[in-house]
Amino acid sequence: MLREEERNDVSMNISQADTNDCIFYVGNDPVMEVAVDLIPKLGKSEKLILKAKGHSIPNAVAVANILTEKLLKDTSKIQKILVDSEIPEGMGRMLSTIEIIITKN
Repeated sequence: MLREEERNDVSMNISQADTNDCIFYVGNDPVMEVAVDLIPKLGKSEKLILKAKGHSIPNAVAVANILTEKLLKDTSKIQKILVDSEIPEGMGRMLSTIEIIITKN
């Protein structure tokens, strides 16, 4: 599992958008550890929203697959996947973004 200081970093990536929604910003942390740490968050909320940008997109997809196909099989599903691009100021090129919405069955 994550060390305490890493756990604090992961918890800083979580925010509550609604009383029933939990938003998590996926970074470059180990995907299995992130997935295991998100199980209680999905247990307390109706849906979990994974967001990622750029090189973190494959990690978000991996976390979503681990949660829905391995750890919470038959109790959760991917409701919606939103893919978009944006042009951040000063970067000069497009940056891809993804939002994966996972709900309980």
